[in-house]
Amino acid sequence: MEERVQISILLDLYGDLLTDKQRSIMDLYFNDDLSLAEISEHTNTSRQAIFDLIKRCQKQLIEYENKLRLMEKNSQSESYKEIILNNIELLKAKVDNECLSFVEEIKRLVLEL
Repeated sequence: MEERVQISILLDLYGDLLTDKQRSIMDLYFNDDLSLAEISEHTNTSRQAIFDLIKRCQKQLIEYENKLRLMEKNSQSESYKEIILNNIELLKAKVDNECLSFVEEIKRLVLEL
């Protein structure tokens, strides 16, 4: 996975663990795709300070993921969900009409996860 996308996902998962300023700057850089100069101008902070903050926060987000594994668990859950949905489709072809509504209800519940 591209590092920029990975950090953006980690920011979604762990952003609330950062300070408001850190989260705001990380959001501007990774989600709004602003340059260091644009963020510097927007926040009235030096480019070097913005760069340092971004590098520090990246490291912090990666450390959170290494300890908590939320991104890994979320990815694994999505894989399991896909397998379950595929199996439901196979099951639909093998059940009679009486059971079909139960299978559809199971599918609806899985899709809500």
